Amino acid sequence: MADLRETGTTPTGAVPLGQCALLLRPDDDVAVTTTTLQAGTRVRTATGEILLTGEVPRSHKLAVRDVAAGSAVHKYGQSIGLALVDIRAGTHVHTHNLGMDDTQRSYEFGTVHATLEPAVGPVRTFEGYHRVNGRVGTRNFVGVLTSVNCSASSAKMIADQFRGMALDAFPNVDGVVALTHQSGCGLVPGSEGANILLRTLRGYAQHPNFGGLLVLGLGCEMVPVQSLVDGLDLPADTLVQTLTIQDTGGVRATVRAGVEAIRAMLPVLDARRRAPAPISELVLGLNCGGSDGYSGITANPALGRASDRLVAAGGTSILAETPEVFGAEHLLTRRAVSEAVGRRLLDRIDWWQAYARAGGGTLDNNPSPGNKAGGLTTILEKSLGAVAKGGQADLSAVYEYAEPVTEHGFVFMDTPGYDPVSVTGIVAGGATVVCFTTGRGSVLGCRPTPSIKLATNTEMFERMSDDMDLNCGRIVDGTATLDEVADEIFETILAVASGRRTVSEELDLGQEEFIPWQLGTVT
Repeated sequence: MADLRETGTTPTGAVPLGQCALLLRPDDDVAVTTTTLQAGTRVRTATGEILLTGEVPRSHKLAVRDVAAGSAVHKYGQSIGLALVDIRAGTHVHTHNLGMDDTQRSYEFGTVHATLEPAVGPVRTFEGYHRVNGRVGTRNFVGVLTSVNCSASSAKMIADQFRGMALDAFPNVDGVVALTHQSGCGLVPGSEGANILLRTLRGYAQHPNFGGLLVLGLGCEMVPVQSLVDGLDLPADTLVQTLTIQDTGGVRATVRAGVEAIRAMLPVLDARRRAPAPISELVLGLNCGGSDGYSGITANPALGRASDRLVAAGGTSILAETPEVFGAEHLLTRRAVSEAVGRRLLDRIDWWQAYARAGGGTLDNNPSPGNKAGGLTTILEKSLGAVAKGGQADLSAVYEYAEPVTEHGFVFMDTPGYDPVSVTGIVAGGATVVCFTTGRGSVLGCRPTPSIKLATNTEMFERMSDDMDLNCGRIVDGTATLDEVADEIFETILAVASGRRTVSEELDLGQEEFIPWQLGTVT
């Protein structure tokens, strides 16, 4: 008798399910295809053979058992939606036959606790920039921080003078980045929107990856220049200069003065050197964008295991994107260190539901068209895969957007799902390295923090290899295990924290992706 592993079929001509799809839990109703399956294909499951009634694209869902209309469809052992019609085994499951499951979820608090064992052996370290306040940066940038959009063009003109070979004489300075935005005036003082902008700008001002700051304003804005630094616990070794265009004499005079101010900083910053620091000083940001059907199977859970290793060593890991944990928040509340922490997460979910209703939408308007093309159907399915980035560690705190992260361990930050806005909040909170998983091919950078791109599938990685740092699709291909890829991610985090440039840094990305969350009334 022929070896079934060689022929790839059973004696009846059926393809074993494991050779063409991944069943993530034994009781799941759907499996995720690892190749495009044609209509008429016979697939052998644990309970018998099924006949495909139509094509099922790669990374999409194949029904492995019958599901009655109105019943929950399960993936990851959880409901990802309700069947809109009777779904027969062998059917492609997607937007045409799967809808939202609005069933009220029940919540538990602190019922699941993971004991994370630190790695055996010497304490792992990275090479970072030690700041006098005790924090450790992974980069040594000069930031041109703008208080208002009216100073944005001047800030970019100043930063542009330090591109190309201009910094060749200062190899220990990573660059000069202009942090411009679309706000700073017309805000209601003390409003939620004004507070978020101020918190974001101040978070960047005190970021350990900035050794020098030029704070630039127009001079008559509602968010004055001095408000970005006054009373702020800046490290004493941060070099700070402030300018306003009106007081300096206009745009040309301001650009000249700004360039001279930064030139005076460069020799001081270039004299700084990296030194060993325990990895407990790292703050890791977790984000995803352009997700596909493999995100929750490859890159996200592998990143989650790397995150757990960092947390076990005393480090900090930040999960975010509140609209993209909706439907999986019950899994996070179970891991909360207290009911108060779990309730804080639920309060943010409630806020988002009200916010979406006020705008005429709902949170299940997500996933995006690109997500759906990649095989994701409902926000429930997307969220269940997204929370895998957070591993298994206890949830120790929940923060508002751009709020300084002070707790060690695994934490959550309330941000939108829109990638640049989300990552801006995470970096403002203190993330010194970001890991960004993508299945469709997001190219986001986030200066001054390096962004490590993790591809969820090999096809996209090979097509966009100049934009990706690591291929996690090998997990589905069968050429690497989840633990092996998690180890690679962890070692990449330490290498990048120690100075290895990511592909987004090589492409000089990350300045235009600074986008604070705009919220509230503008008058």
